[in-house]
Amino acid sequence: MMEVTDNKLDIAICGAGPVGMALAALLARRGMDPQKIGLLDAKPLALSLADPRSIALSYGSRQLLEAVGAWPVQSTPIHEIHVSRRGHLGRSMIDRGDHKVPALGYVARYGDVVGVLASVCDSLGIHVTRPARVAGMAENDDGVVLQLEDGREVGAALAVQAEGGVFGAQEARARVRDYGQTAVIARVSTNAPVAHRAYERFTEEGPLALLPQDGSDGQQYALVWCVRPERAQVLMALDDTEFLSQLGQAFGTRLGRFAGATRRVAYPLGLNADAPATARTVAIGNAAQTLHPVAGQGLNLGLRDAAVLARLLAREATPGALVQFAAERRRDRGLVVGLTDTMARVFASGGASQGLLGLALGVLDTVKPARTLLAETMMFGHRAP
Repeated sequence: MMEVTDNKLDIAICGAGPVGMALAALLARRGMDPQKIGLLDAKPLALSLADPRSIALSYGSRQLLEAVGAWPVQSTPIHEIHVSRRGHLGRSMIDRGDHKVPALGYVARYGDVVGVLASVCDSLGIHVTRPARVAGMAENDDGVVLQLEDGREVGAALAVQAEGGVFGAQEARARVRDYGQTAVIARVSTNAPVAHRAYERFTEEGPLALLPQDGSDGQQYALVWCVRPERAQVLMALDDTEFLSQLGQAFGTRLGRFAGATRRVAYPLGLNADAPATARTVAIGNAAQTLHPVAGQGLNLGLRDAAVLARLLAREATPGALVQFAAERRRDRGLVVGLTDTMARVFASGGASQGLLGLALGVLDTVKPARTLLAETMMFGHRAP
């Protein structure tokens, strides 16, 4: 276990999910003494490994995971993304061939990503304390002391908050917006799947995403269905047969008939961004910005946070590195947060504001530079010229 000693940690990372572990591994790969890096997580590792949630990794995130030896991850590549509006003209197709990449992204199980990163951290000799819930932090001129719920303390020169949580269960940050939507998630199967093609389908209530994911009995889809809270309550209460029927009515027949579904989970959707920082603390990933899942950018933005922070801290683990981090991440964070917020507000509102959607999709499909810009932003984020 980690305790406060005269030889305190250089970096304490609160949250050993994919973003927190990626940061720790990147720091060690860049030469920081792994004995000076501490990871703390509130959950036992076994609980995280068993987490069945599906997550979307961009091609850029694959490159970051490769850099720490955390690839391959058991995953399904996305070769195409079909974007359309239910019941209206206008659609766009984004294809990997147009961008000269092996895949636009990958769909993986959360527990599989955690497992690979946990193995990497272990092989690098990085301290991990589980379960360890941080109850408070005390900061002074020399460092930060993390108080754990069980009475233990951990001392570090700098602390990184990487424990996110879901919207509605977080402390409010500087920029908050409740979209009045709930995401219903599950894995579903169809009788006419299209290999390696993802779908983003915009309905009157919000976006409906189907991401290809290989299962034990063939191709399945990770479903993220964004609806109003009252509608979500109805969907959660239906039996599987009626739920799949309702899903078919909302999505259409492009994949044939929906034939099966796993247990459903629902969570509220909102924007909670611009987390406060101090001289010796900083937030990254979902702890810094919780986004609507409309563009699947939350984890990918967080991994880019980790990559930049690791580069700066490996050079100099001082408060000055945190100031530089904020400056370097401002444009990418601002672009992705603004883009997803705009999309979420338009697609959640229904009515006249959605009238321009078909036109926008038509422009994307016919104006290659616009399609390229969107795809590259989703894969790599903002890249300085």
